[in-house]
Amino acid sequence: MFLPKYYEFCCRVKTIAGHKALESIAGELDTLGARNPIIITDKGVSGAGLIKIVRTALGKKVKIAAIEDNVPPDSDVSVVNRVAKLYKSKKCDSIIAVGGGSVMDTAKAVNILVSLGGDDLMSYTGAGKVTEKLNPLVVIPTTSGTGSEMTLVAVIADHARKMKMAFTSYFLLPDLAVLDSRMTKTLPPFLTSSTAMDALTHACEAYTCMGKNPLSDAYAIPAIQLISQNVVRAVKKPGDMKARLALANGSALAGVAFSNSMVAIVHNIGHAIGGVCNVPHGVAMGILLPYGLEYNYHKSAHYTADLLYPLAGEEEFINTPLNKRPEKAVAYIRQLNEDLHAATGGRHSRYLKEVVDRDGNQMVPREKFDDIIRTAKGDPAQFYNPEDVDENDYRVMLECAYEGIPLDRKKIKKGKRTSKIRIP
Repeated sequence: MFLPKYYEFCCRVKTIAGHKALESIAGELDTLGARNPIIITDKGVSGAGLIKIVRTALGKKVKIAAIEDNVPPDSDVSVVNRVAKLYKSKKCDSIIAVGGGSVMDTAKAVNILVSLGGDDLMSYTGAGKVTEKLNPLVVIPTTSGTGSEMTLVAVIADHARKMKMAFTSYFLLPDLAVLDSRMTKTLPPFLTSSTAMDALTHACEAYTCMGKNPLSDAYAIPAIQLISQNVVRAVKKPGDMKARLALANGSALAGVAFSNSMVAIVHNIGHAIGGVCNVPHGVAMGILLPYGLEYNYHKSAHYTADLLYPLAGEEEFINTPLNKRPEKAVAYIRQLNEDLHAATGGRHSRYLKEVVDRDGNQMVPREKFDDIIRTAKGDPAQFYNPEDVDENDYRVMLECAYEGIPLDRKKIKKGKRTSKIRIP
């Protein structure tokens, strides 16, 4: 078993999961001393009728002081300031966030301002700036991908300055995470697949990156199993509540794993592609995951080999020779992308060339590669990758991911050293 000389691990989010988990929130709010919560959500969630389900589950015991349903997909500091003012004007004492990553991050940022005071969110940016207990925060994820319900991070954009700000503190962890299968039932097949691949990437990178540790590993492996075994079923049968709940649990487990180990090259390049080309994060993760694992074969193939067990099952794992397990694990992920491509009628992208906007234009053309590489060089996720990445290697990975072909390792300059499993 891998045991680092030193690591830190924290998971103190109370979690309630089930097909009727929402009904427990009223009692939990009472325990937290919360009497007048604000619901923070977005138009999509509200329009899908999910807030009505939440309010019905809360019953008459909980008085909702305000509802803010205008959180955009890429939340901005101005949105945080606006919602914080509403919170204060309605004399709220707690927050219920219902939505995906942007909603949960917005709720965390709002909680900073309303709990600690002030109107300048910038003064709290970075690590270690939030040092006090915040007001009660309940999060109800409506996608199974970001894992934000379990993380100590919030990312908020400042569009005026063309930058994104990261807020990191254990005090940003929610008091309660509620995983209810009803909350993801209306998620379209394409979003179900892309968000699930985001969660799968969290777990795979958590298990193979430099920050891995025995406790994060213990969360990553079941996350991989739950996601890989249920995502296609959830896409094909959106009303399969068991599959929905399995994905929600898998995403939460992956969130615990990567928030205690970090992520690596897949997120490094994915962040850059998202920033330069506006590609949805989950789409980039699904495409890039096989390439990140392949790139690190010479350093972490023995960890990639372990992934075959939760991906393919015990029989496949046992019957595969030790030195073939890494490449079979990667092949399984590629096949999963193929299966999701078919199940979504071609909307799930398998490689960069397939990623198009609503007008059918390519979102990641080759002429953007220089900008993507330049941006990737400044992304901190690279520091947790088992191998340093240079410009040549970024370009090779982008070229292969663009065409949808396996990584051409002959063109990779790194990789002279090998891991415990030698790759031909």
